[in-house]
Amino acid sequence: MKATGPTKGGNSGFKAFARRVASFSVEDLFSRKRPAGPPRTIFVNQQLSPEYFDPKKKNATVKKEHVYVTNQVISSKYTLVTFLPRNLLEQFRRVANIYFLGIAILQFFPTFATISPGVVILPLIIIIALTALKDAYEDFRRHQSDKKVNQTEVDVLAGSSWVNPNVTQGKSRTFVRGILPKPRLRGKSAAGAPTTPGASEPKPVVDEDPETTLVAPNLKSSQRRNSHRVSFINPFSSAPDDEAFWKSTLWEDIHVGDFVRITDGHPIPADILICATSDPENVAFVETKNLDGETNLKSRNAVPGLTHLRSPEACASAENSFRVMCDRPETNMYRLNAMVEMGDGSGKGDKYSVDLQTVLLRGTVLKHTEWVIGVVLFTGEDTKIVINAGKTPSKRSRVERQMNPQVLINLALMAVMAVVCAIVDSSLEKEYVNLNAPWLYSDDHPDDNPTANGGITWAFALLTFQDLVPISLYLSIEIVRTIQAIFIYFDRDIAYDRPGQPPQATQARSWNLSDDLGQIEYIFSDKTGTLTQNSMVFRQCSIGGKAYRGDPEVLTDGDDETQPNKISDSIELEKEMQQNATARPVLSGYSIDAASSRLSNSPSSSVPRTKTTNPRFRDIVLTSDIKLACTDDELSGPEAARARALNGFFSVLGLCHTVLTAVDPLTGEIEYKAQSPDEAALVQAAADVGYVFLGRDREKLSIRTPGSQIPERYELLHILEFSSARKRMSVIVRKLDEEGREGEGEGRIFLLSKGADNVIYERLKNGNEGLKEDTERHLAEFANEGLRTLTLAYKTIGEEEYQSWSHRYQEALIAIENREEKVEIVSEEIESELRLLGATAIEDRLQDGVPEAIADLKRAGIKIWVATGDKLETAIAIGRSTNLIGPDSNIIIVRGTSKPVDQQINNALERFFPEHRTEVRPPSRPSTPSRMHPLTRADTNVSSIVGGDNGDRPGGFVLVVDGAALLHAFETEETKALLLKLGTLCEGVICCRVSPLQKALIVRLVKDGLRAMTLAIGDGANDVSMIQAADVGVGISGEEGLQAVNSSDYAIAQFRFLKKLLLVHGHWSYARNGIMILNFFYKNVVPTGILWWFQIYCAWSATFVMDYTYILFWNSLWTIAPVVGIGLFDRVLDSEILMDLPELYHYGREKYWFSWRDFFIYMLDGVYQSVIIYFFIMFTYVTTSARHDGYSVDQYEWSTVTAVSGVLVADIFTGMSASAWTWWLAFFVFIGIVVVWAFTFIYSALSPGYEFTNLWGFYYFLGASSYFWFGLLFTFLLALAPRYLAKAYKANFSPDDIDIVRWIKKEHPYFDFKHHDHHQYNLGIGLTEMKQRRRTSRTNESFAERASRRSSRASSIATLDPPEARPRPSTDFRSASRTDMSTGLVSVDRGFDFAAEDDGVAIRRIQTNLSERFTSRNLAVGEDGEKKAKRSRFLSLKRGFTKKNRTSE
Repeated sequence: MKATGPTKGGNSGFKAFARRVASFSVEDLFSRKRPAGPPRTIFVNQQLSPEYFDPKKKNATVKKEHVYVTNQVISSKYTLVTFLPRNLLEQFRRVANIYFLGIAILQFFPTFATISPGVVILPLIIIIALTALKDAYEDFRRHQSDKKVNQTEVDVLAGSSWVNPNVTQGKSRTFVRGILPKPRLRGKSAAGAPTTPGASEPKPVVDEDPETTLVAPNLKSSQRRNSHRVSFINPFSSAPDDEAFWKSTLWEDIHVGDFVRITDGHPIPADILICATSDPENVAFVETKNLDGETNLKSRNAVPGLTHLRSPEACASAENSFRVMCDRPETNMYRLNAMVEMGDGSGKGDKYSVDLQTVLLRGTVLKHTEWVIGVVLFTGEDTKIVINAGKTPSKRSRVERQMNPQVLINLALMAVMAVVCAIVDSSLEKEYVNLNAPWLYSDDHPDDNPTANGGITWAFALLTFQDLVPISLYLSIEIVRTIQAIFIYFDRDIAYDRPGQPPQATQARSWNLSDDLGQIEYIFSDKTGTLTQNSMVFRQCSIGGKAYRGDPEVLTDGDDETQPNKISDSIELEKEMQQNATARPVLSGYSIDAASSRLSNSPSSSVPRTKTTNPRFRDIVLTSDIKLACTDDELSGPEAARARALNGFFSVLGLCHTVLTAVDPLTGEIEYKAQSPDEAALVQAAADVGYVFLGRDREKLSIRTPGSQIPERYELLHILEFSSARKRMSVIVRKLDEEGREGEGEGRIFLLSKGADNVIYERLKNGNEGLKEDTERHLAEFANEGLRTLTLAYKTIGEEEYQSWSHRYQEALIAIENREEKVEIVSEEIESELRLLGATAIEDRLQDGVPEAIADLKRAGIKIWVATGDKLETAIAIGRSTNLIGPDSNIIIVRGTSKPVDQQINNALERFFPEHRTEVRPPSRPSTPSRMHPLTRADTNVSSIVGGDNGDRPGGFVLVVDGAALLHAFETEETKALLLKLGTLCEGVICCRVSPLQKALIVRLVKDGLRAMTLAIGDGANDVSMIQAADVGVGISGEEGLQAVNSSDYAIAQFRFLKKLLLVHGHWSYARNGIMILNFFYKNVVPTGILWWFQIYCAWSATFVMDYTYILFWNSLWTIAPVVGIGLFDRVLDSEILMDLPELYHYGREKYWFSWRDFFIYMLDGVYQSVIIYFFIMFTYVTTSARHDGYSVDQYEWSTVTAVSGVLVADIFTGMSASAWTWWLAFFVFIGIVVVWAFTFIYSALSPGYEFTNLWGFYYFLGASSYFWFGLLFTFLLALAPRYLAKAYKANFSPDDIDIVRWIKKEHPYFDFKHHDHHQYNLGIGLTEMKQRRRTSRTNESFAERASRRSSRASSIATLDPPEARPRPSTDFRSASRTDMSTGLVSVDRGFDFAAEDDGVAIRRIQTNLSERFTSRNLAVGEDGEKKAKRSRFLSLKRGFTKKNRTSE
């Protein structure tokens, strides 16, 4: 028992060592893995706490864990110092390079030298140098991008009287990281003398470099230089020289605890706590597209206790001291926990909570806020966006990874051949030395005896057979891949032509991954900026049962010519704007809300214009209907009802929202700023037809109706905000008279609602079934066109009903327990008995060609997963418009709710894929998130789900999972395996509300779990981690900066270019490189085989059979050109055919062009041909002399024939491997043959007096010998006959898809593959048979694809609720279903989306104001309730048009 202990320990230690070796990465040696560190406390205007200092050290040295990272961010791989060792390690991961280095070192010894050692090692040096130069150039471009970001400027508080006590590391100089020792960071007093902890306020030395140390400049010059900034904060003060000021500082010089000021339109340099903003209520708006892909504005607010810090003097004042307690840096993009404590930390000061609503994250951009002052919380690698980005990986292609074991096989084969030669040679010497063989004379010395000669023969054999692993292989691959990158760059079809700008070409930033483009199995895509433009356009609507489709001829731009009411005279408008500008300075050029609202109060002002970059909504029929209602005062019957519906519909669009207005002081145009682009599109659509929302002045809403000079005004009473659970938004408003009072006939209260059609329909009052059916039909039509639908309704609320409900709502708002549930219950009470107005249809504008590209990529067998930061409904809507979700697809939703995620996934498997409901076992050993247990791809029948004819039915399943569910799914290996299984069973997967790090984890889940080739594409900084995690990363150079492009392997301008990049360039590159590498291995077996067979006749002495020159130049002159020609000019099929038939891409996914089977076949070809060439020619020359005089032939005479024959056979065989011969390819194939012939005859003609050669005179003996000519002919025919017969048999009796297409192209040169109709043409074994065979017999197709196609609409019909459960008579329950596994609810999906910021700070601010005003008002019901119970004038369109007449009276 005692003896077993060490054994077990040794085994476990060995296993641990083996795991470390297997998981070794070059990046681990050169990237400093910094732990997150403990929670931090940031001290502002006060000294550091004593526990921050190390008591064991002198001079008040700050503890290491309290020294914060610099804000310098570096995404490059190399530095000036680490470049050489890291690059050499990366290159010597190639086994062949290690072998070549060993061979070169061996020849430095005189015993084994064949030629000059310098000449031997020169090719290896050239290969290493060229590869290093390529890597250096790629990384140099990353350095340039880093420099551009790090040297961006921002305003930082400075001055001699203010010191930041928090300690920050020194930044890297000249990008040399991790090599030079860190500077000692110690706290010092203001005078610079060393102090003891707590003695006085320390002043840390941040950087010893005087150029980067923050030193207070000459304040007089600084005041002049920054006078406009100081006067902006405090325009009436004249500060003395020793006061604080704002200094323009580089991003990389920002430290934790610094006060910074960001102005409108500028990006945020670090994670910053908001102290104060230019807004009176201290609200800031940011664009977060670099974080979550959304371009809509997000609202953030300042910490209430810091809002007085509005000037540099206030920020630097010692009276305004506080400290910020923060949690440690973490990857969760949606969580930040901190607290602000005012005062000196004694516990007596006020405390304020801090979350993401009070923080500006690095990567976001400040919008429509003049300025923000904040304190830096996290810098550099501690910021959330950088933590989620990860390090730049060193990627290798799959072909290269697969080539390494093949090189090892060749090395092992060569080692065996060398060992055999050594053993046999030593044995023969031992046998013949005793027989006094003359060639073994004096073989009795220590360095010359049979035993020692065996070792020498082994080393000589390595040199003799060294061509088996050619050094030119890697050099040729590098050259070919570089030129393939150039081909991609100069392809005009994937270059983006922008008006007035040069074409933006596709760039290959990593040149060694071109063949991976032809093997992609999974694509992971971002949404915003990649698939969509995030630009919403109002396209159609249904009002009162009548559909308005819009005029397509005018939906082209947003010019002012399409405005219904152009301003002809804007003098009063300009005067009003000048007054507003004078009253309140505007930095950004816009005045928000209040100015536009005051502008609308002037009766003499014309209808303001609205500014938009999107197409405006125009409909001739709608314009006619509004005009009819405007001009005819005696409408009755259906016309009056339509007029009321029109007015009510567009009034809901113009009032039910949280949109802000911005007025351009120069043009007077109103621009709508919304938290979601679809809200802005709805309000803009109302303005396009004449219902112009003018703005909000506190709780007063103003809207201008068609033909009215005086705006209608409404008092905003309550907002029942949108949430993902409610799927609707409502506002309660009270109509006011022209003066803003509740005059006679005014004061009516309305509830205006918009939301998902199923939610609104459930809350409609009974009756008017015809309107419901018409609207339902229009909703189905809108959804079928890929538009995002929204349903509008309203109700009139009596005063007594409102007062009673309002009290209950207020009580629910202030409830301590179950507040959300109580608010929802009270909201349900008022949102009932609604009257239907109509529906809207919005288009989320896609990038050009996205649906077509995705459809073709899916035809190619590539599965597309979308990972986005958008909300669930938005992601589903985009999935529909991009063809990821088909019209009859069934959606499975997995949410991170109280219901366990693994239970939701198991329920989905049991419900929709019962035959795949098997226990998924995790890997037997622990694994990192990037290493998953591979799941077997198998096929089983699922006919029990829907019946035997299921394969012919449409439908399928699409999995939608949110970030909260992924967070739980990645906690255990079992849940990860379940999620992967469910995802592969579905046709597509959409991941919403995911963080950048979760995007990378999703990629690794598929990449490592299925061992599949993955591609990730995105355009923002939030996509960097996903791009780096995938095998191939593609960055889109869009409007979100260059973060994604800088980290990508390929940079394209549009998503649609990905189609040709994969289907054409990827297919070509993979086929070319695969065939080229196989021919490289083959062509080197031929001379090695000839040399090996000669060992039988030379006593296994490792002697060359032919002149060494032929061996030396075999890979550099004789046979290099044909294989390089295949790598550059071979063409499997024309690009047009590959684009028209995406199904042909399956050859790459199935590893058709480079497989182990082909490797061994090519190797056997080489062995067979070497046998034919060597023995046929040797026996021909030896058995009967070729000389006319009867003398026997010299060894070099017949061996030269074998060399020339070997070159001829190898080059022609390589050409036979090509798919199509072009003039360039023919030139490359025959150039080696011509050169070897010319060399042989010229070299053999050299006189021994000029240069000694073994071939002198052969030009005559060979040229005059029939043995030479017939030997070449017969060896050529016999050697190539097997390959030729195999290719002929395959093309005629067992054609594959490519053979079929080639045959069609040959017989019908102008055949249109894209629009082929098999009923019109009779093509024999043509295209129809190919497609049918691909559908029925795909050998490597995963069970997931087949199982997903088998799932159809019939499988979801049984799960839907019965028709009587919901009174919607026109619902087609056979349409696509949507199953929420967290709730079990099943509904008909129409692609509804209304994106908004759930519980956003803007809505909360409005709610707070409304609540405060509610508690201070007298809620008594007036006695004029009967008078106000008259029919609502809210729906009276005629009244809006006649206001101007009453005003004129």
